[in-house]
This record gives sequence, C-alpha cells and structure tokens, in this order.
Amino acid sequence: MSFDAEKIYELLPAIYRTRDAAEGEPLRQLLTLIAGQVAVLEEDIEQLYDNQFIETCADWVVPYIGDLIGYRQLDGRTPQVSSPRAEVADTIRLRRSKGTATTLAQLAHDVTGWDACAVEMFQNLATTQFMNHLRPANLAISSVRGTLGLERLNGPFDKLAHMADVRRIASGRGRYNIGNIAIYLWRLRSYALTNSPAFRLDDHRYLFHPLGAPTRLFRFPVTSSDDDAVESRTEVQMPLSRLQVDADKASTPAFARFYGDGASFSIAGVTPDQLSICNLSDATGSAWAHTPAAGKVSVDPVLGRIAFGTAPTAPPNVTFHYGFSADVGGGEYDRSGSINLKLTPVTKAPAQAAGLQDALNGVGTGGVVEIGDSGRYAATPSITVTAANESIELRAATKGAAAKGARPLLALGGELVISGQSGSEVTLNGLLISGGLLRVKQTADSKALAHLRLRHCTLVPGTDLLPDGTPRLADAASLIIETADTSVEIDHCIIGGLRVVSGASVTITNSIVDATHESGVAFAAIDGVAGGGALSVTSSTIIGKVHTSSLDLASNAIFLASLATGDGWQAPVWSDRRQQGCVRFCYLPLASRVPRRYRCQPTADATAVTLRPNFTSVRYGEPGYCQLSRNCPVEIRQGADDGSEIGVFRELFQAQRESNLRIRLAEYSRFDLDVGFVFVT
Repeated sequence: MSFDAEKIYELLPAIYRTRDAAEGEPLRQLLTLIAGQVAVLEEDIEQLYDNQFIETCADWVVPYIGDLIGYRQLDGRTPQVSSPRAEVADTIRLRRSKGTATTLAQLAHDVTGWDACAVEMFQNLATTQFMNHLRPANLAISSVRGTLGLERLNGPFDKLAHMADVRRIASGRGRYNIGNIAIYLWRLRSYALTNSPAFRLDDHRYLFHPLGAPTRLFRFPVTSSDDDAVESRTEVQMPLSRLQVDADKASTPAFARFYGDGASFSIAGVTPDQLSICNLSDATGSAWAHTPAAGKVSVDPVLGRIAFGTAPTAPPNVTFHYGFSADVGGGEYDRSGSINLKLTPVTKAPAQAAGLQDALNGVGTGGVVEIGDSGRYAATPSITVTAANESIELRAATKGAAAKGARPLLALGGELVISGQSGSEVTLNGLLISGGLLRVKQTADSKALAHLRLRHCTLVPGTDLLPDGTPRLADAASLIIETADTSVEIDHCIIGGLRVVSGASVTITNSIVDATHESGVAFAAIDGVAGGGALSVTSSTIIGKVHTSSLDLASNAIFLASLATGDGWQAPVWSDRRQQGCVRFCYLPLASRVPRRYRCQPTADATAVTLRPNFTSVRYGEPGYCQLSRNCPVEIRQGADDGSEIGVFRELFQAQRESNLRIRLAEYSRFDLDVGFVFVT
C-alpha cells in the first residue's frame, strides 16, 4: 500500500498531532479509515490487470471471459469440469485445431476423464486407387494370416479396409463412411496389485489373482503429453490380449511395454527371455492347453494364468493390473479421506500372518494396526476392544505423496470374531477378506460393540471363489451381527449377505451387497428369514432378497431381487414397518412391501419386464462387475435424483459426462462430420 496512514500522520505539524492526542486521536482514526479505502482501491486497480488473463483472474471474472469467447457452461457435478477455468483457458487453443481428430480425442478425454481415441472412419474405407496418391495398405481383401489385425477388427485400432456403411454413426448403428468420426471410449480403469503372492494350483500352475479366480490383465495407464493426443490414446487402460502382448514381445527385445517393473505385469525372478505368451485354457481333464519347457514360463493375460516349466520353490510374487469401474472394495488407490488420522498409536503389522493377532492385542485399549503390503495373510484373528469408548482400526496402507497403497488379502480359516465394550468402535479399511465371515458377538458381561465400520473393504460374496470364478459357498453370509445395540456402517465396500439381529442398525453407502443370485438372501435376521435390523441404503446395488424390520431410507439404489419357486417370503424386498421411511429414486420389484415410493422404477406391470437393470457382469472378479450396460433402460441409467445412474456407481456421473461430451463435440466438430460414440468397456 503506497498510502500509509502512519507516514501521512507523521507529516502533519506537531501542534496538530499534540491536539489530536489530547482529543483521543480522532484525526489518526480518520486517516486510518481513508488509508483502508485507498488500499481497497489500489488492490482493485492491480486486480484489473490480472483479470485480463484467465490464469490470474478472480473467480467471478471467469464466466465473463468465457462469454467473450462463446464458452458454453457444462454440468459441473463431474470432477473433470467442476471448475471451468481450465476449460476456458484451453478453448482458444483447441479452436485453432477445431474439427481434427487430435482435438476431438483430447476434448473427449478432458471432458469425461475417460480414455478416448478418435478415428476418422474414411481412412478404413476400401476405395479404388488414385495413381497420384497410392495407398498400398488399403486392400479390399484381408489376409487371414494377419491374426493381430483380425483381432482388432471393428475396434479402435482396426487397419483393415471396409465397405461403406450408409447408416448414421451418431445413432450407434453405422460405422464406416466418408463423413464419420468414431470416438472410442474406455470407462473401466486399471488398478494395480503390487508384489502379491500368486495363487498356487499345483507345483507348476499359478494364477495372478490372489483368490485363485480367472482375471483379465489390464494395460498399465500411461500419461503422455497433449502434443500426441491421438497416439497416446493407444496407451489406454484396456484389457490385454494374447496376440497384442505376444506381438510386442516379438518386436521389442526388452519387452518393456507390457512386462517388467513399472509395466502392465511382472513375475518376480522371471526375465523377459524366459517368458512366452500362450493360450492356457483348459484342455483334457484338469490340464492346461500348454506346458512350457524347463526353465520357461508361460503366461495367459486373458485368463490370468501362469505355467512354470521348472517348479518354483515358493509361490512367486506378481505385480499386475486389473480392471474395475471405480474406487470401491479396496485397492492401492488413495483412501486418505476415509482414514482417522487422529487415532493413535499406529502399529505396523508384521510381515508374518502369525504376528497379526499379537499386533491387534497390543492395541486392545485403542489404536491402529496398519498392513503395509499387498501380501496374503493366512490367519483367523479376533478383534476385541477391551476398554469402553475406545476405537480399534485394522487397515491397509493408503496411497499418499510418499507412500504406496496396499490391498492385503486376509485369508480366514474360520470366523473373524469382533467384540467390544460399551461405546467402543472397530473399523476395517482397505482389506480383501475371503474364506470366512465376520461375526460381532456379545461379550461375557453383556456389553456390546457400539459401532462397526467397513470402509473400502471386500468380503468376497459366497466366502470364496472356485478357479472358474463361481462362489464356493453360494448364498453364504459375509457378516453376522448378533448384538442389538450395534450400528454398522458399510461404505464403498463389496460384501456378501448380511444377517443382522433386530435392534441393530445398518447403513450402506456406495456399496455392493451380493447374495450371488437374485433369490438369495442379501439382508435378513440371523435365521435368514425374519426381519433384520433397521436398514438405510444410499447409492448402492443390492443383489438378493431383503427383509428388514424398518427400511428407514432407500435412495438411488438398485434392489435386484426375486422370489424362488415355493419361496416362503411375502415379498422380494420386505419391510415389516411401512408407516415410516422413504424409498426414492430406486429400482425394486413391484411386489415389494416397502414404505411409500417416490419416483421409483418400475411403475406398472406393463413396464416391469422392460425396465430392468442390465449389467455388464454380476460375477465378482470380472472387470464389468455391477456396471450398468449400455442397453440398460435410460430410466435406470439416468434415474437418480441428480440425473445420474441408479446404483453403486452413481458418483461417477457417467450420464453427465456423456451429456457434456455431446455438447462439446457439437461445438468442435465440423458441420459436415457425423460424430458417434463407441464404448469399448
């Protein structure tokens, strides 16, 4: 501030300052007020210069600059465009290359956050040759020897020639024509699992997935510059194929694109020259289709299988990427927002499973046990809070600025029993639990655990998986609550059926409850028939029947339930108390007995068959697990209270992302082009 009140006051004659002091310094106060207003004016004048640039302008100026260049506001609920400043800043740069495939691909990625690739379909048309511009690769007949090219047929990286298709690509039916541009989009994301012990079938055969289920390996996400936007989209988070990986191994001696540290997958102690990419599908009996030679290792990236020619001495550690829709069920992603950082002391869990129980006993009066790796812990611990009003948390390390995340597997040999004193709390965070269930029991002195929190955990539906991915014990419960005074919070979890005593309460948010089939019991009392405790469900997907004493709230949720032949239940979703509670913006069968519905689907018997959720997959472990398919009715894909989809992935705002992309493409595509979307995953 150039106008300083004290300096001006010191310039006044001493006689005025003396008289001012005698009067209580009113003159000094007047100069202070004047100086404050001058400071505001000076700051505003300085800000006027900064407001000329989108990078430095005040927030209230951004809409005005956007209006000057014709910027159209998008739905700001999606995180990619929650602040329009960056979009306004990029508008002029993008308009300089308006209509090009590079710009459209970059625009699709920036607006939606999905990996995207723009393809000009006229380049794949079979045409007669112009002698001045020969296209030797543009052949109307394709060779069947080019297996990799045939695998990419009709995909984003298809290089084969096609006949013209006169249908419009914007309708989703047409594809190859002169004025068509296809925007290929990948909705699934790649998640890492680092240094996890491979699942052993026998001395020579292993699987990548720690549960022993088949898993499709995904490409490691690559971040590249804006200058090669179209080319960078070939490095998308997509499932790997055998031919794709094998072709890269043959062309790259180091094999660093897909295999090795920092790549898509790796096997400890196995060098690239030992590796071969094979089809390891089932052959006669229990054998696999390929047996490697001694000293060699075969990998099937489609089935997630490993075959050793020479048996390793111990299960090797593997690092790989798997596909899923969102940060649900635990993983090596950032979960810092769900962790209580104030809870102390923090004890690092030992690498040996045998020491896990000792670590939990050490924090019996309150504290944290943190597992720092993605290993396999074959143990059946118990968690007991020995002091009233204290908390215990068993968690996996979360990804941070200087730390890697973890997703350990807790392979139970029985039940994990949880108990505590009055007012006590137990939290499980970031764990993958299989082989057994969780049970909250009453203590000997009748004092009960007050709160149980499951955050970013997976309690494998059906307790365990067979090698073909089916549950070992279908319809088995994953969580049993025997204490009537316990409140349960399930947030961003994948869990099997719940058995909850009447008097307890359960709150489910952004989670999947999977009884493995529609007529299975997803929620009920201990006996699996009577009404369980009070239930609240928000933005979740429930597969199986529900019987609760009180459905306090059901919002933006899917209840995929049905009654089996001869079923004794009165309704697939059944609340004993229907005078209170709210069911809003949900899908549930018409025969359900619940509190009054508000804008739920279906609304009549005539639409009950057509208005039904369609999922990419309902089998746990597959990349598209509980993801709504593209042919799902729009009443469900856009049926939430905010216009998003109903179910566990509502927070992805996929309907809003697609709407935002359509608005931007209408602005940036040339008038003679027809742009359409192709969702690859």
